[in-house]
Amino acid sequence: MTKPRILVVDDEPAIVDVLVYNLLKENFDVTTASDGREAVQKCQTAIPDLVILDLMLPGLDGLQVCRRLRSDPRTKEVRVMMLTAKGDETDEIVGFNMGADDYVAKPFRVKPLIERVKALLRRKGSDEPAEVLVVDNVEIDKTNHVVRISGNELMLTPTEFRLLWTLARQPGRTFNRNELLDCCRGEDANSMERTIDVHIRALRKKLEGQADLIETVRGIGYRCKPTRA
Repeated sequence: MTKPRILVVDDEPAIVDVLVYNLLKENFDVTTASDGREAVQKCQTAIPDLVILDLMLPGLDGLQVCRRLRSDPRTKEVRVMMLTAKGDETDEIVGFNMGADDYVAKPFRVKPLIERVKALLRRKGSDEPAEVLVVDNVEIDKTNHVVRISGNELMLTPTEFRLLWTLARQPGRTFNRNELLDCCRGEDANSMERTIDVHIRALRKKLEGQADLIETVRGIGYRCKPTRA
């Protein structure tokens, strides 16, 4: 069985050493990069399954790297876990808007981070049957992993796509945050419920005029707007 390939991108050698040591223990194939340009080059040369990406990098920063990966057809499906010393929720929203799938603030605990890596990788390579959903003017094409509004394609992260797909499959059904975490990451007890709130805000922003498609159910979670008879 092929080992999952992980690229660790950070300019702090101590952090790189800790991550590489622990990822190798979990039987991952690990490579490293110390700046943004090197990271993009390595992703294009040998496409990884997941990138652990520091936000503050010399040259290209983490957001620029993430944007480049998402705009390249070869790397747009690569999972991205962003690391940062910042803890502001605004930074998380910006990171998710650029295409990050997860966000971990430094300093971090190694074991929970490794579990989040595993959870992100569990969602790769789904062999579920191909389907297309249409809700109002929003077309969700699971076959090609594409969302369009009135024919215009949206740039969603893999996590945002799975959230929208999950909600749109059962309009009117309320999903609590734990259910949405499970559908996006697998069984990851270390993920925080508010991570879903950040993803939902980013998704609504990208949906623009169709943002009301996703309704908040106070005290519980979210649902896709019920269909009208």
